[in-house]
Amino acid sequence: MPGFDAPPAFIAVAADPQRWRLLHELAGSDRRVSELVALIGRPQSVVSYHLGELRRAGLVAARRSSADGRDTYYRLDLARCRDALSAAGADLHPGLRLVPAPARPPVLDARRRPRVLFLCTGNSARSQIAEALLVRRSGGACDALSAGSHPKPIHPAAVAAMAARGIDISGCASKHHSRFQRRRFDRVITLCDKVREVCPEFPGATARAHWSIPDPASGAAEHTVHAFDAVADELSERIDFLVSELADHD
Repeated sequence: MPGFDAPPAFIAVAADPQRWRLLHELAGSDRRVSELVALIGRPQSVVSYHLGELRRAGLVAARRSSADGRDTYYRLDLARCRDALSAAGADLHPGLRLVPAPARPPVLDARRRPRVLFLCTGNSARSQIAEALLVRRSGGACDALSAGSHPKPIHPAAVAAMAARGIDISGCASKHHSRFQRRRFDRVITLCDKVREVCPEFPGATARAHWSIPDPASGAAEHTVHAFDAVADELSERIDFLVSELADHD
């Protein structure tokens, strides 16, 4: 039938077993090429080729590591994957279009609330924003905490960015991660490439992940407000998917 002789782009790209495995690994955490090579057991040249195909399809993005500028973290764009899957279903039949789940707090076991720890260097912006967003997006159903390797006062631009979203973090205090090393967590998520390199083990953590988020305070002063807004937007999207994941694994 004219116009229906090729599968949607998402199906064509993701159908390759190696690329599907890469998508699966990146759905859980941002990764460097060396990590992906170890995880899927394929040569670096093969992994880099497939990552290039996924990037050209707009499903994967790359960001230079702030810990080592010679390295790169790859991130899966879950929102784009969701939209591409929905479009692929509708391309086959209108009744197969995916409908996003309604926005509501997850249904969790009242006897045990998921506990998540967010880590960055200063605990002054990224991790504080993530903590506040998870509390808000889960409707208080998740216990969210944050800490840093070198705590410093909350950045006023982080306070402003969250105030614009109706969340007050002005009274939050920065904390060192050592305070929580004996605590049990369902997720420990590092948000800073530098802190990931020095992050200690949390024996009680059932899962660890890394989100490579740039430091919004590292740029020129005139770009500060925009940088904090961009970080809040990216974390907001990631937190929405995290809430769904926590609800699914409860």
